[in-house]
Amino acid sequence: MAIAADSGSAPAVAGDAAPTPTYSKAYTRYAMWLLLGVYIVNFVDRSIINILAEPIKQELNLADWQLGLMSGLAFAILYTFLGIPVARLAERSHRPRIIAAAAVTWSGFTVLCAFAGNFWQLLLFRVGVGVGQSGCTPPAHSLIVDYHPIEKRASAIAFYSLGGAIGTLLGLVMGGLVYDAFGWRVSFMVAGSPGLLFAVLAFFTLKEPRRRLAQHATTVAAASSTFGQTMAYLAKTPTFWFVAFGATIFNFGGGVAFTASFFLRNHTAEMNLLAQGLGLKAVGFLGLAIGLTNVGGALGIWLGGWITDRFGTRDLRNYIVAPAIAALLIIPVRLTIYTVDSALVALSFLAVSAFLGGFWWGPVFSVGQSVVPSHMRATSAAIILFTINLLGAGMGPLVLGLLSDYFNHGLGMGPAEGVRWALIASVVTGLGAFISFWMARRTIRQDFLT
Repeated sequence: MAIAADSGSAPAVAGDAAPTPTYSKAYTRYAMWLLLGVYIVNFVDRSIINILAEPIKQELNLADWQLGLMSGLAFAILYTFLGIPVARLAERSHRPRIIAAAAVTWSGFTVLCAFAGNFWQLLLFRVGVGVGQSGCTPPAHSLIVDYHPIEKRASAIAFYSLGGAIGTLLGLVMGGLVYDAFGWRVSFMVAGSPGLLFAVLAFFTLKEPRRRLAQHATTVAAASSTFGQTMAYLAKTPTFWFVAFGATIFNFGGGVAFTASFFLRNHTAEMNLLAQGLGLKAVGFLGLAIGLTNVGGALGIWLGGWITDRFGTRDLRNYIVAPAIAALLIIPVRLTIYTVDSALVALSFLAVSAFLGGFWWGPVFSVGQSVVPSHMRATSAAIILFTINLLGAGMGPLVLGLLSDYFNHGLGMGPAEGVRWALIASVVTGLGAFISFWMARRTIRQDFLT
């Protein structure tokens, strides 16, 4: 059943809107908290390398392009390519078990990072982390949509997405503090351990709602929906691609992989002074400081989902307004971070940047799930993640690292100014994200299903 015509939606595909499973509210809340926990440890293991980049660079004698490859593309390349076949498996198989197996895999490879003796070993283990994490979000998004009706999906996915901000916070704080005390290798071991517990909980306590939907027409369709059919459907759904590329561009220029390096190179004296005041070393203090800025990111993710659910039912075009405006506002904020003299001021603006950077999560993934029939949702989530992580979070750090090395060695700016100007150059991507999101407003009415 489609949303009423005065909300601007097109008629839904017959038989598309699957009924919400009749799980109790208490169980649904438990499942959401468990999925949030899984996603938190996912991002702890994903993001910890960002705070450890400078110590690893010094010990293994790496260039910035190697840092970018290790923190971006090495993780993203198999994460994104495997995400699609895993999503195809999730369309037919037991999704909680897929999530559990994924958590065991990425946690194990995170621990192995502690034993890397050179760049290539560490690169290989980061690829392994990406392999494991490819099995998390597509089945999780598909489960969440099956657990909730249309009017609660954006906020439900935004709640799950809070794990990105919380996990990044914990990864940076824990990684920095453990590094100060025991070194970067122990940080990896500590980060990788909790995922094993969450894997057990997911395996034994998460329920697969597909059995309760067995009599619905789309369950039959799911068995015959091929990847080619899904791509053919998406080819006629421009809204999907506009929101996917908007989020991809947003992530390409995010600069997360080099934020710690920027502060340690450009605000060295102030970092050491502030750290001493708290009885910490520079890396530990910076991990704590950057981690706390992600509180702003969590607030932005929540608010973006709330705005979408609150105003999207009035006019479907409102689903895209929040991330579009945030993409514009983040440009002057990020310029301030990279040009202001005070590290404390820069860190304050970093919190604002994290807040604005969180607005796209709920709307983008909710739209991505709501413009396709229910039996294509895990695959559509994987395709969005493919573009965001391979082209955005994967290629972005590598390009920034190459730019930093060029400004450093090619133009003779030095490592501090090299990374600064690479990050300044990346700010322009906010304009591209705005344009892509705004284009989605023009097509969402015709593409939206319930």
